[in-house]
Amino acid sequence: MTQTILMLAVGNPSRGDDALGPLFLERLAAEQEQRGDWGNIELLTDFQLQIEHAVDLEGRTLALFVDASISCPAPYQFTQLQPARDTSYTSHALSPPAVLHVYQQINHTPPPPAFQLAIRGERFALGEPLSVTAETHLAAAIEFARRLLARPDVEAWMDWVTL
Repeated sequence: MTQTILMLAVGNPSRGDDALGPLFLERLAAEQEQRGDWGNIELLTDFQLQIEHAVDLEGRTLALFVDASISCPAPYQFTQLQPARDTSYTSHALSPPAVLHVYQQINHTPPPPAFQLAIRGERFALGEPLSVTAETHLAAAIEFARRLLARPDVEAWMDWVTL
């Protein structure tokens, strides 16, 4: 079966709650293996988004970017993304909208519908373990992802967007 949904999580497991993205995918991967009915989903993780991630979006019907956030409301925030040029000076740490913009530039077509799941974290220091609060937020985000995956289409996901 062709992979149609991409879940791409970013974060550094060595920096406390910055591990939320990778841990989110790790736990979903374990659940995916047990369930066996999420075969149309590809899970990818990295420390940060780069221009090369635009290629990972090719052939997808949906994309979900997952990352820790210190500024989103607890326990998580779910938003729709639009392509946007990144104004930073480097191509080695992009925002999700910038990755969508790169996709659009190299493919000359709009990217697949994309969303972001920002999971609230509070401690990001090097060597810190995951905080108890972040663990609670992670559990809520995983439960939310189960609802998303039960209805994997744009219209259904739009109903869940946080304004």
